[in-house]
Amino acid sequence: MENSSEVTKFILVGLTDDPEMQIPLFIIFFLIYLSTLLGNLGMIGLILLNSRLHMPMYFFLSNLSLVDFGYSSAVTPKVMEGILTRGKIMSYDSCATQFFFFVSFITVESFLLASMAYDHYAAVCKPLHYTTTMTTNMCACMTLGSYVCGFLNASIHTWNIFRLSFCKSNVVDHFFCDAPPLLALSCSDTSISEMVIFSVVGFNDLFSILIILVSYLFISITILRMHSPEGRQKAFSTCASHLTAVSIFYGSGFFMYLQPSSSHSIGTDKMASVLYTMVIPMLNPMVYSLRNKEVRNACKKVAGKVNYSIKFLL
Repeated sequence: MENSSEVTKFILVGLTDDPEMQIPLFIIFFLIYLSTLLGNLGMIGLILLNSRLHMPMYFFLSNLSLVDFGYSSAVTPKVMEGILTRGKIMSYDSCATQFFFFVSFITVESFLLASMAYDHYAAVCKPLHYTTTMTTNMCACMTLGSYVCGFLNASIHTWNIFRLSFCKSNVVDHFFCDAPPLLALSCSDTSISEMVIFSVVGFNDLFSILIILVSYLFISITILRMHSPEGRQKAFSTCASHLTAVSIFYGSGFFMYLQPSSSHSIGTDKMASVLYTMVIPMLNPMVYSLRNKEVRNACKKVAGKVNYSIKFLL
């Protein structure tokens, strides 16, 4: 193959070739995806239908749930299809499309988490000015900016990867189309592509992490200055769910991408990718529903109405 235009398909190695593991893996991934679907779409519906949750924090949370559902859907169904049909072949265009949407949603999530950190800063540190700071227009602009940055970032990375020539092999040693295994297949000089990836990802992550760290620095200072234990408890409970989501998201990302190359192994990277692409989107609704009193109360109300309706029908 002399150039990328001659590549018509990629063969994904997947997680394992062991026939005995195919059915258990399919069942596990199906349950994870079903939980992701119900949890995230349920969270969006809950926020839309409950007027008490029509606040900036829950507006960002509904978008976070939409993004979690999006990037899980970009990967998990295709993985399950490959396990079920034992056909792990993906066309060149499908591979590029999957890569584009995965990168888009993962980038949008990082900026949404930064936006939520700023929202918590405004709520805890500037409570008297909160309603004038976090206006509807402000929230809409921050969210729209997150999506624009996400899709622009994905466009850069998709062009950067799929402009390369692939002539070594078309076998991708992974279960989805990700940048590192695709770069390993290229017979072009990948130094510029790697520099672009490092620069763009570094800027995006540094920008979002800096906003989160600065926001929580000011939040911590404000909490320490509070004299009331009840005020401290309320401020901490406001931020607890978001801190948990940030820790899971960036913790798994750092584990995946910031290890020394000598300590990398294909098996470990694949397991980390399962956590990153499938498990985290499932966990976020649980984190926010279990640790957020208002979400728990809204869930109880909905459950009560459903239970009443069932009894009425019976």
